[in-house]
Amino acid sequence: MKKMPNGLLTTLSVVIGIAAWYLLAAIPSIGAILTNPTLVVKAFITEIESGRMWTNVWASLLRVLGGFSLGLVVAIPVAFLMGWYSVVRSVVEPWIQFFRTIPPIALIPLVIVAQGVGEGAKISVIFVATFLVMVISIFQGVRNVDPTLIRASRVLGAKDKDIFLEVVVPASFPYILVGVRLGLAAAWTTLVAAELTGANKGLGNMIMEASLYFRMDVVILGIIVIGVIGLAMDKFILFLERRLTGWQEVRSS
Repeated sequence: MKKMPNGLLTTLSVVIGIAAWYLLAAIPSIGAILTNPTLVVKAFITEIESGRMWTNVWASLLRVLGGFSLGLVVAIPVAFLMGWYSVVRSVVEPWIQFFRTIPPIALIPLVIVAQGVGEGAKISVIFVATFLVMVISIFQGVRNVDPTLIRASRVLGAKDKDIFLEVVVPASFPYILVGVRLGLAAAWTTLVAAELTGANKGLGNMIMEASLYFRMDVVILGIIVIGVIGLAMDKFILFLERRLTGWQEVRSS
């Protein structure tokens, strides 16, 4: 049997998904919540024409990129220190594992008291969520470096600094990119919680305001826009991963 191209399968999956959405929205008890795609498209056009959509997307994008960038800058050195020095790992890892189990939304009251309701509070909530995800992923990458490579480097006379820069960092790079993908996903999933700290614009704020007036078309629109932007960013990181880690052997499927 001839294999169907992946692109065609993806297109077919999207078409089936939209058709299922139409069918579910036609059921009165479900349609009251799950607005049909036509109304969502109309809401999208209205939001675009009014300019509110661009304002909300821009505000959310800045918060996500701000919190994510801060999380990445802090996560990389902390993860490498944990992976390279057992003393740092013993001190820091229990705290990271402890805070990793706490949902970011639980931190909102503390963040509001500490930082008020400005942009700093929203970026802080996203920073915490992304940092905890990325530091664990990168740390695992450092720990999984093949010991044979390290031993071989020592036999050849390499010093600790050389082993770290020439062996550990390159070998961990794929894990850094995986951490970046997971961190971006965490940033977008935390966005709505972050915008609970008193935002007057942003996609999360748009969803919450629309839900108060039972405007489910706008609610679903906001959810879709967040998903589309998150997916586009993930595809971009995947593109970078293929470009920068072409030396990796991957299973073809």
